[in-house]
Amino acid sequence: MSDSATGSPPGGEIRDVDFADALGERYLSYALSTIMARSLPDVRDGLKPVHRRILHAMRELRMDPGSGYKKCARVVGDVIGKFHPHGELAVYEALVRLAQDFSQRYPLIDGQGNFGNIDGDNAAAMRYTESRLSAVAQAMLEGIDEDAVDFRDTYDGEDREPVVLPARFPNLLANGAAGIAVGMATSIPPHNVGELCSALLHLIEYPACPTAELVAHVAGPDFPTGGVLAEPAANIVEAYATGRGSFRLRARWVKEPLSHGTYQIVVTEMPYQVPKGRLIEKIAAFLEEKKLPLLADIRDESTEDVRLVLEPKNRNVEADMLMEQLFRFTELEVRVPLNLNVVDAVGVPRVMNLKEALQAFLDHRREVLLRRSRHRLAAVARRMEILRGLVIVYINLDEVIRIIREEDDPKAVMMARWGLSDVQVEAILNMRLRSLRRIDELALQKELDQLSKESAGIEALLASDKKQWRALAKEVAATQKEFGGDTPLGRRRTLLGEAPVAMVIPVAALVDREPITVLCSQKGWIRAVKGHGIAAAEQKYKEGDGPRFIIPAETTDRLVVFGTNGRFYAIPADRLPGGRGQGEPLRLIIDLPNDHDIVALFPHRPGVRLLVASDDGRGFLVEADEALAQTRAGKQVLVPGADAKAMLCLPVEGDLVAFVGENRRMLVVETGEIPDMTRGRGVILQRFRSGSLIDARFFRAADGLSWRQSETRTRTEFDMTPWRGPRGGAGRAVPQGFPRSGKFT
Repeated sequence: MSDSATGSPPGGEIRDVDFADALGERYLSYALSTIMARSLPDVRDGLKPVHRRILHAMRELRMDPGSGYKKCARVVGDVIGKFHPHGELAVYEALVRLAQDFSQRYPLIDGQGNFGNIDGDNAAAMRYTESRLSAVAQAMLEGIDEDAVDFRDTYDGEDREPVVLPARFPNLLANGAAGIAVGMATSIPPHNVGELCSALLHLIEYPACPTAELVAHVAGPDFPTGGVLAEPAANIVEAYATGRGSFRLRARWVKEPLSHGTYQIVVTEMPYQVPKGRLIEKIAAFLEEKKLPLLADIRDESTEDVRLVLEPKNRNVEADMLMEQLFRFTELEVRVPLNLNVVDAVGVPRVMNLKEALQAFLDHRREVLLRRSRHRLAAVARRMEILRGLVIVYINLDEVIRIIREEDDPKAVMMARWGLSDVQVEAILNMRLRSLRRIDELALQKELDQLSKESAGIEALLASDKKQWRALAKEVAATQKEFGGDTPLGRRRTLLGEAPVAMVIPVAALVDREPITVLCSQKGWIRAVKGHGIAAAEQKYKEGDGPRFIIPAETTDRLVVFGTNGRFYAIPADRLPGGRGQGEPLRLIIDLPNDHDIVALFPHRPGVRLLVASDDGRGFLVEADEALAQTRAGKQVLVPGADAKAMLCLPVEGDLVAFVGENRRMLVVETGEIPDMTRGRGVILQRFRSGSLIDARFFRAADGLSWRQSETRTRTEFDMTPWRGPRGGAGRAVPQGFPRSGKFT
């Protein structure tokens, strides 16, 4: 019947659906698929589906540790053909990672060929490499044929695959995992399996123990590439208690003495997942840019072992300071995150702490133990049933042979004659004639007794929680003995170091010390020209602009800027734009408001005292170190009044200071009368009826007060008695011949 006859629209039913609801439903499906089938590991075996499928496919190909190697291309073909409908490159990359001893703490695949290296080089193509399962993977698959885990249909319904592996080995924490899903991510660093087994045994013995007790056994991550874990113990406990945190990991290094008092530093272990080749390139780039002034050269002398040689600039450079600089600027120190986000036993993704993850592993192993025990109990019962039938055959052997030879339906006759079950009769009928001779009643009875004893033991195990946990403890201890202990695979590789002490590296140690001249124009454009004693007249400025500050300095200096808003700003001199161009606006380097201007610009000198004053005649003294700002926003020191603005910033260089106002009155005050402060409006330095403060100058009484009368002439006045007075006075008219500008220069 046609669609028109039935009244339904062409193509089937059409329904109105809200677009947002439809989009949300589909995106949720995609998100769940990404979370469950790609990115997050299962807490029970610590594997993502692709890794689980690779191991299962290799097991089906009989690539156990005792067999020969097979081409990786064969494994990848089986995985994508039977279990994992994704690209072959993604599967091969996952396989390669499982075989890399610098990526996996306990490799699950034993690889032969080029599987990449710590320099960051890729593995060879899958047609060139070979692989087989490792002993660790064998432990992960142990018991899979004994109904230990559930199986499900593959994507095409033609095969079966395990939902989870039995996992006698605590793979989740031992090898770690990393992945980014939709809206969530996981990052689990690798750990030492010997320590994990100790924690598991403690948890079995004391189920109610706090996480802190488990951290006493699991001291921290244990990375395959070694390194030094430099994280405070309290942070480690907190990270494991919450399932979130991070660990500071540093490269391990030694100081090798050379001749004539020199030395070199040798890095012997790299931080986890830091490609050595890329690190060397980055350090070389820093050397070229002169960002590592303590380091002279770097070279790679690595063979199978890492040997990265660092040459200091000279023998006076301290090794600890050099390494601290490298840790700060390069990937010789990294932060390894911990985000224990996993899919739990019921398929719900969530963040677990250390105790929850270990308990989930034990619960899984207990479930595997119960399933394998029930499977074995059923197999024992079947064998015992068959053995009882064979005993009857031994007792009535001639009669059994006669029935088989003469009766039309020997099966029914034997079942009726001796009360045998269908299973027993089938076993008798399927026996070969030559086996009849070997039937020994004593051997049959002995096997029956052994199986009966085994059956009783299994039933007792299934009936007792205590015996189950005792069996699990024995199993964990066996795993610890096999993969832990003092062996190259088992012993801890990552050194547990002390948390680093904050080391202040002076700027002079970070920057090459070179003379520069800082040029700042009238409109606030700043730059640095190499060298001192430059010809000021030869320097070019933008049209309509000109010179304002010309300051000799060094690249290791910090330039101090004092603004009319009373704030101090600090700029590292090495970060100033070069002198080839016309510089950059100072306001782009510091947060100086547009309605304020620069009062003073000078290099910071420790221990110097400064006079700061506003145009209303108020001010105070402040230590230069106290005024040094740490941010772009600067540091408020002088707080001008409502209608005032900062006017002066001078270094204290004498026992007297002369103030000059707009009203051309001068007041000379003893420096000791001006108080030291760290912030405020200040005290009255000179009082004005009208006008404001214009300039000030420090001088020594014995040297007199000097001012410039012209370009070539300077006058010095020694008798300043007429102008001396207490702080806050109005002063007297300036001496005859004082500049009309009211300023000393």
